[in-house]
Amino acid sequence: MIKKINLFLIALLFLKSEVSAQKTQKQLPVFKYGKVELNEFDVKPKGADSAAAAVKLFDIGNGYFEIGPSGSFIYVFERHARYKIINKNGYDLADQEVRLYRDGQGSEEKMEYINGATYNLNNGKIEVSKMASDAKFTNRLDNKHIVKKYTLPNIKEGSIIEYRYKTKSDFTFKLDDWYFQGGYPTNYSYFSLTIPEYYIYKIDAGGFYELNRLSPIENTQNMTMSNGATKSENYTVKTVKTQYYLENIPAIKDENYITTLDDYVSKIGFELTATNYPQSGYKALTSTWPKIVKEMMNSDNFGGFIQKKNPGKELIKEIIKDETTPEGKMNLVFNYVKNKIKWDDKYRLYTDAGSPKTILEKKSGSSSEINLLLLNLLDAAGLESYPVIISTRGNGTHPGYPLASKFNSVIVMTVTGDSKHLLDAVDKNNNPDLLSYANLNHRGLKINRTTNEGEWISIDSIPPSRSSIFYNLKLDTENKLTGTLSISSSNYDGVNRRNSYQQAANQEEFVKNYKRNKPGLEISDYVIENLNETEKPLIESMNVTIEDNIESAGNLSYFMPLLFERTKENPFSLEERNYPVDFAYPKEENYHLSLEFPEGYKPDQLPKNEKFKLPENGGSFTIMYTMNENKLSMVSKISLLKSAYSPDEYYTLKELFKNIVRKQAEQIVLKKI
Repeated sequence: MIKKINLFLIALLFLKSEVSAQKTQKQLPVFKYGKVELNEFDVKPKGADSAAAAVKLFDIGNGYFEIGPSGSFIYVFERHARYKIINKNGYDLADQEVRLYRDGQGSEEKMEYINGATYNLNNGKIEVSKMASDAKFTNRLDNKHIVKKYTLPNIKEGSIIEYRYKTKSDFTFKLDDWYFQGGYPTNYSYFSLTIPEYYIYKIDAGGFYELNRLSPIENTQNMTMSNGATKSENYTVKTVKTQYYLENIPAIKDENYITTLDDYVSKIGFELTATNYPQSGYKALTSTWPKIVKEMMNSDNFGGFIQKKNPGKELIKEIIKDETTPEGKMNLVFNYVKNKIKWDDKYRLYTDAGSPKTILEKKSGSSSEINLLLLNLLDAAGLESYPVIISTRGNGTHPGYPLASKFNSVIVMTVTGDSKHLLDAVDKNNNPDLLSYANLNHRGLKINRTTNEGEWISIDSIPPSRSSIFYNLKLDTENKLTGTLSISSSNYDGVNRRNSYQQAANQEEFVKNYKRNKPGLEISDYVIENLNETEKPLIESMNVTIEDNIESAGNLSYFMPLLFERTKENPFSLEERNYPVDFAYPKEENYHLSLEFPEGYKPDQLPKNEKFKLPENGGSFTIMYTMNENKLSMVSKISLLKSAYSPDEYYTLKELFKNIVRKQAEQIVLKKI
C-alpha cells in the first residue's frame, strides 16, 4: 500500500453539479435495505446446489472516492447483502466480520456504520429482529489490523438475514477485491466503482464466469479548490463509473489438488497504475516491469538488503574454505544458510530486518530474509545469482501483467556453468532445485539487477517425486504375515518423511504415528538411513508382523494385497471441473509385494493384470501379478507425469483414479488343498 496522496496539498470540495453521459443499457434491479418481500422466503437452492445450507439473494458493492479532511482522496466502500437461511449449517452467516488495516503512520481504514437484521415469517407476517448495539465487537488482530465483528439475532431455518456497512480508507493503491462467487449459490452480485480522472487503475478479473459489464458512465463534477485564504478556484473533474454483475452463480466448490480456491472464484480487483494530477501531470506507479523492478532494487528492504557487504564478504571465506568449483561453492553456501537460519513461518517479499547481519545474529527470518541472505552470500562467493519473486500457492496465481501487489515471496536462481539452479533455503530438507511445496506455483519473475528487467521463468519440478514400498512377507497357516518392509522416499516424498521424523518427539513416536490407522501392524528393528543426506532418497527398513488382514471362509482365504497403501476413494468427485488439477509436482507411487505361501496353499483366484494410460503420455497406472511356485509377486505403479492437468483432462484423470480404486481393492483368493 502507498501513503495517502495529497491533492494539490489543499482541500478540495465536491459540489453536486453532475452531467451524465450514460447510454441506454440494461436496467439493473434495485434493493432497499429493510424492504424484504414475502416471495423471498420461498427461495430455495437449485440444481447442483440443491443441498446448499443458504442462498445469497443479492450482494451489492459500491466503491467511490471522496476528499478527506487533509485534502487527500479517500476510498469509500458500501456493501449491502441479503441471505436466505435454508438449514442449520447456514447459521454461521449470522456471524460476520470486517477486517480493517492501519499502517501505524496515521493512515487507516475506518468503519463508518454497520447495520443488520433478521427476518422471520410468522403466520404470513414478517417479524424483524434488529442487530443490537451490544452484538458489535472490535478485536485487535495484530498491531496493524482490527476486526469488526457482529452477530445477527434470532436465526432459524427459513430466516432471511441482511446487513450493510460503510468503510472509508486512506489506502487507494490496491482496492479490496470484490467476490461475485462464494461458498453459497448467489442469485445476484453487483459491484460498481466510480473513479476520478486523476487515478488510473489496472483491472484484475478472474474466475470461470465472464463478468457482465455495463457501458461506462462518464460524469463531470465541479470542484472548488481552496488554499485556506480568501482565494479559491473552481475546476471541472471527470469521473467514470464502471458496473459489473453476475446472476445465478453456483457456489464454488473446493476439491482436491488446487493452488487456492481464490484462483478460480469469479472476482474483480483494482490496482493503481498511475496518477494524473493537473499540476504534476502523468506519473506511472506500477505500469511496467522495469519500473516495478527498479523500485524493488532501490528499496532498503530488498535491493539494499542484498547489496550490504558485511558480514557476507568475510563470512564467505569461512563457508567455502578451499572449494573452487561454482557448484561446490553454491552447495556450501546453500547448506550453510538452510541449516543456520530457521524460518519463522512467514512469507514475505520484503525484509523487515535492515541487513543480513541482523538475520545471522537472530538466526531466524522470513522467506525473504532467508533467501535474500542466501543471495547476498552467493554474490560474495562470486556466483551469478538472481532474485526470483513469486506468488505462493496459497497466495494465488499471478495474472502475468505488471502487478506488484500479487507477489509475496522470493527464491534465488544461481548459474553454475551451463546449469541453472533454483534455491529455497527456508527448509533444511530442501535441496538445490527442490523448492518448498508452497512455492510450486509454476512460474516466477527473475529479476535482472543490472537492467532492471523481469523475465518469467518456470519453477516446476521436472524429476518426479517417488515413493516406493517393498513388502517381503511369508504367510503361515494361522493367517499371520511376517517379514520385512522397506520404504524409499525421494524428492518431495523424502522432504515430507524427513519433516515428519524430525518433528516427532523421538523415533518411537514416529513409528507409532506411522502405525496409526494400520490395524494389525507391528514393527520392530526400525532403521532409518540418509536422514541428513537430503540429496539421497530416505530409506526406512523394519521387520513387520501383520495380523487380522486375512479373512477365511472354509478352505478359502481372502486378502487385499495392497494392505495399508491402497487408494480407497477417488479424490475427484465432481461431474465436471472448471479449474485445473494441480498436483504441484510429478509423482510416482510404487508398491511391491513378495508373498510366500505355506505348503498346501495355492492361489484360487488372482486379479487380472491391467494397464491404464492417460492421453499424450500424461501418466499411467499398472498392476501386475506373477506366480513362481509358492511365491506371488505383485506390483502396483501410479505415474503422474505432469504437475498440473487442465480442466479438459479432468475426465480422463478421474477415470484413471476410478480404475486405481477398483483394481487396488481386488482380493487375492487362496485355497487350502
